[in-house]
Amino acid sequence: MSEHDHGAGGAGRAVPEGLERALAAEVSLRSRMRQVVTGLAGGCGAALIAVLWATEPHPLPVRTQAAFAGLIAIGLAWAVLAGWVLSRRRPLYARDQVLGARLALVAATVTGAAGTAVAAVRGTAAGALAVALAGAALAAVAGLLLARARARRRELLRLRDALREEIS
Repeated sequence: MSEHDHGAGGAGRAVPEGLERALAAEVSLRSRMRQVVTGLAGGCGAALIAVLWATEPHPLPVRTQAAFAGLIAIGLAWAVLAGWVLSRRRPLYARDQVLGARLALVAATVTGAAGTAVAAVRGTAAGALAVALAGAALAAVAGLLLARARARRRELLRLRDALREEIS
């Protein structure tokens, strides 16, 4: 598959400049290195927490075990997402961004809710409110990123479909 073809049609057919730029950004070295860093961060974080948990000399409280399990699951989810993206040899049309934004929204929501619950039980009302507001802010940012990723995916798919129609 040539750099200008991207699998959209036969040789010699030009790809619209906007689509070519968008696809080049998706398969660029910078984009792939970002996925490597994301996967390593998630995997290493999960491994570190698992090692800490496994080497604890005494049984941990149930809440701590639940928190460790949740953090390990989040780290592994990021590592799996990065591995999936890196294993693809063709443009994903921002599907990876949508999945990543969904994962960020779930992680922010669950972490914010759990943190608020812990703060409500163990702290003051002001502390619980502060944690709830921080969690809500993180979830809102993740929600905005999800909306942006969905819009980008729709636009890339629209450009791809327009190219297919033009070629046909």
